[in-house]
Amino acid sequence: MINGYGGFTIIIRVEIYLTHCDNFDSILGFCIFKFFKRIPLAILPYQKINRMNTPLIICIIIGLFLLGGIRIVFEYKRAIKFRFGKYVKTLQPGFRWIIPIIDTIQIVDIRVITFNIDSQEVMTEDNVPCSIDGVVFFRINDPEKAVLEVEEYKFAITQLAQAALRDVCGKVELDTILSKREEMGKNIKAIVEQETEEWGIVIIDVKIKDIQLPENMRRMMANQAEAERSRQERIILALAEEQAAGKLLEAGKLIDQSPSAIKLRLYQTLANIASEKNSTILFPFPEEVLPRNTK
Repeated sequence: MINGYGGFTIIIRVEIYLTHCDNFDSILGFCIFKFFKRIPLAILPYQKINRMNTPLIICIIIGLFLLGGIRIVFEYKRAIKFRFGKYVKTLQPGFRWIIPIIDTIQIVDIRVITFNIDSQEVMTEDNVPCSIDGVVFFRINDPEKAVLEVEEYKFAITQLAQAALRDVCGKVELDTILSKREEMGKNIKAIVEQETEEWGIVIIDVKIKDIQLPENMRRMMANQAEAERSRQERIILALAEEQAAGKLLEAGKLIDQSPSAIKLRLYQTLANIASEKNSTILFPFPEEVLPRNTK
């Protein structure tokens, strides 16, 4: 016990081994070490000091301090640097060093990010219930805003995309959703992009993946499609008959203009009939007595 040092009573327990410590990772231990180094040796009569190890210990401490601040930022990422919780700057790719404990960083991926829109129950304008899901493609254009302006940008974009999908698909009929998926995706993208622009996030594309319909609606749509195909089949057959009748009329007019053409056509018809070899052809009168058009 030593009295009268600086007006205080200092009780020092002997055998202090600060100078013999092998590891100074703790900042508190480092501060204690520096404190006792400043106390005059006169008040530490029992301290064993090995002055030859002090420079080595200091070098180890400095080395650990420098190694603790090394950070590697990849090319497809950016690091948002904070000092005492306050934004300082955005670290670019490469080898970077920060002050341990004082500085912290938050890594942001600037590549194209993809996530699914969970299936949403939607009631269309023509009162047809359906389940629709999709996928969103986006990229972070400004890492600073993506971290500072919104708490969790992925969760926020997910909620926006789900709300926009229900809003857009609920204002159109089912046939429009089935036939104009690209247009529906562009409308959803416009709504989401309007909100995320302030967060430094660019929406690249929104796609509608799958549309689930009730079983009875599927049967009705299948019957409708079958009836439509039957109607088209009948129309095509009628058009074919109409065109064939027109061509036959034109052919008859051409044949009537030439007696030899009528004879050749007759022979061709007889040849087609004779190819079957299962019928007998009788001519009740010679061909010469057939009526002919004389002009």
